[in-house]
Amino acid sequence: MSKKSKKVSYPSYSGGSVRINGTDIASVDKSGNKIHSNYNMSDAEARMYNSLQNNMASSMENLFSISDNERKQWQNELDALQKQGIQNINNIYTPMERNLKNDIASRFGNLDNSIFLNNLKNITNNKAQAVATLSDNLAAKQSNLYTQEIQNRMNLLNLLNGINSSINNRIIQYLNIANGNAASGSQYNQNAYNAAQNQSSNGMDWLNAAINAGIGGLKLFI
Repeated sequence: MSKKSKKVSYPSYSGGSVRINGTDIASVDKSGNKIHSNYNMSDAEARMYNSLQNNMASSMENLFSISDNERKQWQNELDALQKQGIQNINNIYTPMERNLKNDIASRFGNLDNSIFLNNLKNITNNKAQAVATLSDNLAAKQSNLYTQEIQNRMNLLNLLNGINSSINNRIIQYLNIANGNAASGSQYNQNAYNAAQNQSSNGMDWLNAAINAGIGGLKLFI
């Protein structure tokens, strides 16, 4: 008959958990040869977490993408600024031109005068410079609209990332506590296993001693 191999025993693994208000929110357990760490989100947490992940993915994907609707809004803003700017320039220079004409006409009876032409040229040059400055400001404004939009998106992404990191850090903290509880339980089982092994070893030593003593006595008797 073949001799059966003796089954080797090991100290048992102890899982761990973190329980708040009667609910396990984090746990560590063993399944087969794998140790599993789990964080049990509430329905509200899961919705917030999933929404956060989706928003982060969307923000990253569209970080530098400008939609046609956004471009249209920007153009409407620029058009409004241009209209207001032209109106302001006309409000300043049109009365100056009109007053100059009236002044020259009242003095000389006609507008064919070198003083008038020189002054009118100055007004025209200043008006043209104001229009050029307005054009430059609108171009700068257009660039600023894009830059500000990208900066706003990056700020949002940083905010979402900060919230995500905070959630993940909290999850890790709870899992570390659960792991610590599991390690504590496993250490207890190890100590109990060692104590049982020592008791078994002491019992065998006593039995062997008793057997040896009996054999020795038998030899002496013989």
